Amino acid sequence: MKKTLAFFLGFLSWVKLSAGDEFCGIRNTAFQPGEFITYNVFYSVIGIYLNAGTATFSTTLENLNNKPVYHVVGQGRSNSSYDWIFKVRDKYETYFDTANLQPLKFIRNVDEGGYKKNENITFNQQTNTAITTSGVFKVPNCIQDVLSAVYYARNIDFDKYRTDDKIPFSMFLDNEVYSLYIRYLGKETIKTRYGKFRAIKFRPLLVKGTLFSGGEKMTVWVSDDNNHIPLRIESPIVVGSVKVDMMQYKNLRYPLSSMIRFN
Repeated sequence: MKKTLAFFLGFLSWVKLSAGDEFCGIRNTAFQPGEFITYNVFYSVIGIYLNAGTATFSTTLENLNNKPVYHVVGQGRSNSSYDWIFKVRDKYETYFDTANLQPLKFIRNVDEGGYKKNENITFNQQTNTAITTSGVFKVPNCIQDVLSAVYYARNIDFDKYRTDDKIPFSMFLDNEVYSLYIRYLGKETIKTRYGKFRAIKFRPLLVKGTLFSGGEKMTVWVSDDNNHIPLRIESPIVVGSVKVDMMQYKNLRYPLSSMIRFN
């Protein structure tokens, strides 16, 4: 049985797929070391969204095996008042090459409603393999892990695409390679809990799991500026729906010029 991510980190699984050579070795122009972003997660059963949890993402520049890497840490937790419903304490870490944004190491420690998972993956770019405690697995070129994929996708030049175009990626998780895509839906203005923004909109193809149903039911909006930070994610889940809004940021690489008005 495929295990899903936490309800407020589940959107991390949207970018996973067999990528063509077009995106191999894409360079970072979107983020910088020191970036820190905070999100609030809102949960609804009857149409009223209540603040149920938080998620944070930090980026630092480090060295791994004498190679410069971006070290990104994503952490999520349910609010204590909701722990009795579905307690979440998750931590994801990725170390990916600064030159081509390909992952070298991925660590996942999750506790989601009693389900616990510890995962440690080492990627070998020369042999196109992923090494886990279960063995050595062959992976395609330009493979991503579940967290590096988010930062990789932030560097996509969406202006190259037309509405309804599909953008493919490859991702390795739970000892398997997944093939999905992002469907580009164009640009629109969106109002979040933080403010009003010009945004880029798309829908990822999701794998069916215990919380998220399969298909293109999750919608993502990222800032229509050079940062491409996720501003809002909305998705139905098995019971109710979730909405994730960016609420705080530090040390973005560029001014958040997509913001029209602060709430």
